[in-house]
Amino acid sequence: MVQLLDSSGNPLKASDTAHRAASHRSRELSSWLPPLGSADSDLLGELPTLVSRSRDLVRNHGVAAGAMQTLTDNVVGTGLRLSATPDYKALGKDKVWADEWARDVESQWRAWAESTDCDAANSLNFAGLTSLVFRSSLINGEALALPLWLDKRGNDFATTIQLVEADRLSNPSGKQDDKKLRAGIEIDSYGAPLAYHIRKTHPGDAYLGLGAGNEQDWQRIPVKTAFGRKRVLHIHDKERTGQHRGKPILTSIMPMFKMLDHYERSELQAAVVNAMIAAFIETPLDGESIGEMFGGSTDDYLAARNEWDVKLQGGSIIPIFPGDKVAPFTPSRPNNGYGQFVENILRHIGAGLNIPFELLMKDFSKTNYSSARAALLEAWRYFNAQRQWLSTYWARPVYELWLEEAINKGRIIAPDFYERKAAWTRCKWIGPGRGWVDPVKEAKAAHLRMQIGLSTLEDECASQGLDWEEVLEQLAREKAKITELGLSINDANSILNTLEDNPKEEKNENLEQNNG
Repeated sequence: MVQLLDSSGNPLKASDTAHRAASHRSRELSSWLPPLGSADSDLLGELPTLVSRSRDLVRNHGVAAGAMQTLTDNVVGTGLRLSATPDYKALGKDKVWADEWARDVESQWRAWAESTDCDAANSLNFAGLTSLVFRSSLINGEALALPLWLDKRGNDFATTIQLVEADRLSNPSGKQDDKKLRAGIEIDSYGAPLAYHIRKTHPGDAYLGLGAGNEQDWQRIPVKTAFGRKRVLHIHDKERTGQHRGKPILTSIMPMFKMLDHYERSELQAAVVNAMIAAFIETPLDGESIGEMFGGSTDDYLAARNEWDVKLQGGSIIPIFPGDKVAPFTPSRPNNGYGQFVENILRHIGAGLNIPFELLMKDFSKTNYSSARAALLEAWRYFNAQRQWLSTYWARPVYELWLEEAINKGRIIAPDFYERKAAWTRCKWIGPGRGWVDPVKEAKAAHLRMQIGLSTLEDECASQGLDWEEVLEQLAREKAKITELGLSINDANSILNTLEDNPKEEKNENLEQNNG
């Protein structure tokens, strides 16, 4: 143990440290001596263990699997929809031109993204790729994608994306990490990636005889081509400066999750065993008496009991020997505090995953409208941040690669694309809708926000996963059809006014919230 001394050479007391948290002599903190390492030294050596345990939890624990699905549903949902928004001012254009150009781009993008032509494996569309990338970033901590140019397939676009398991990103032949090589990533003196070393087969396929582990089993792929086109997309979240690989989202709560799994299975097993035992039969005879009664062998006594062929059924009468008595079996399982204890642990786990307990367990039975809405709003802030992160490091780079090819093929007109690439590739991505806890109240709130200028139809539609232009175009078609058929509908404003003028309904809703 390290001995701390003051300027005179005397041992420091626990109270001599300026910060109590830095004390080495405090009884509570004396054994707490975590290593002080760099981002990579703390993570890279332990990453395979973290990833394998994360996958095992998601495979075998229902709450962990449900949490991953909940995050994926709320961040990605059915996919991210492109909303091209070129910086028309920087390009010297006007808004009318920008809208027409964006509609043309979005139409051609949908033709590529909604087919499996975008996938090198020809099995997923862009929405499927996005969902898989995000799930991988949650469970494995990172996702790896290789943009390929497959012009021999005869598709409209040669740009395709190949997803690669991040396990294949590793140092050739198991070389040690050094200043220029970190877990399969070549870096420069500033820490920027130069190339990625990707194994041609997954290390888990070794038992199939694929790959001998020599230099030829790895392929070095530069980050970009000579003319600047990306060749590797490494999607991972960084928590510290100098971190070159990602870690699973379950890392901080993994020990608690596993202990909860053990506890739940132990309680369940104990409950099942207890349910199988109805009662015990007590006999006044000791072991020696039993042996003498049956010729000195207790096995004969047990065999005699087996001959009764006793079955525990409802309303049955159990025959017993004279002097024997039936003792009731009253187990202490299930534990009376089991439910509350597990709930508290799950709330801790939900906090670690940034998911409210109600959403983690899909249980809103113990909450009222205000609490449920507050919990969902807090979760939605996290979902929006994750969606923005996914859009920035995955969706937009893929869009840039596709747009570059479309422009070079003359399908889309974009003069001086390489000089003003940021202006041409500017875009937004629309994800799944937020949903409503109380549709009437939230529709009224949206209407009020637009009336006083705090929001726009574009923002309100985007929050529900809709494109405002498509909504207006559909409304125009429906109104034209209604007029053509000579029908009429109530105006939305009159419906809102009717609701506002109904204090009885509002009073009943308030009472329900208070009772909740």
